[in-house]
Amino acid sequence: MVLIDTTVWIDFFAGRNEPHVARLQQLIEDEEDVCLCGVILSEVLQGIRSDKDFARTKEYLDDLIFLPMRQTTFLGAAEMYRTLRKQGVTIRQPVDCMIASVALEYDARLLHNDRDFDHIARHVKLRIYA
Repeated sequence: MVLIDTTVWIDFFAGRNEPHVARLQQLIEDEEDVCLCGVILSEVLQGIRSDKDFARTKEYLDDLIFLPMRQTTFLGAAEMYRTLRKQGVTIRQPVDCMIASVALEYDARLLHNDRDFDHIARHVKLRIYA
């Protein structure tokens, strides 16, 4: 199971020719278990200006595996952020700790294009899909 971060979806829907987009396309072609969570769903959809594109993107994402975020997810994210900060690692977007926490909770690999996840993975057992 691979959790796809917002950064990848944005590039995917924009049609960008990037390595992480090619990985996502391969996952889709191979019918791998591609998933997302509420934070990612919200981030992707909130940036869409056109109602038509919003509806089309929402419909596309509705077909994916949805990983619910529970209280333990948010507690794990807070602990992760605090632990990293104590080690001198400041994560620019705390929402990234929420996404990492979801991936850890469901034992999913994470496909991303955000250096904060690489920092997180150096300090916790976050599995990066490469």
